Amino acid sequence: MPELSRFYGIIVRLIYSDTMQHNKPHVHVYYGEYEASVGIDGELLAGSLPVKQLKLVQAWTAIHEEELYKAWNLAVRNMTFDKIEPLK
Repeated sequence: MPELSRFYGIIVRLIYSDTMQHNKPHVHVYYGEYEASVGIDGELLAGSLPVKQLKLVQAWTAIHEEELYKAWNLAVRNMTFDKIEPLK
């Protein structure tokens, strides 16, 4: 599962051909022992994150929405995508 970005201890990844469980465009987020699927629109789809980290991910997805959709569209077609700048 390729890494898309990393910031404040949060790792964001995309899975190639990942349309089975959640048809909605989303990323997989890891923070310590927490794991979650978060829609590109910021909706928590599965799993859990501490509130502060979820808000950071939601802010990051809002800032990078266009880049995320581009990466998602490439990933579901098994094509490589570029990393996205971390939240600063």
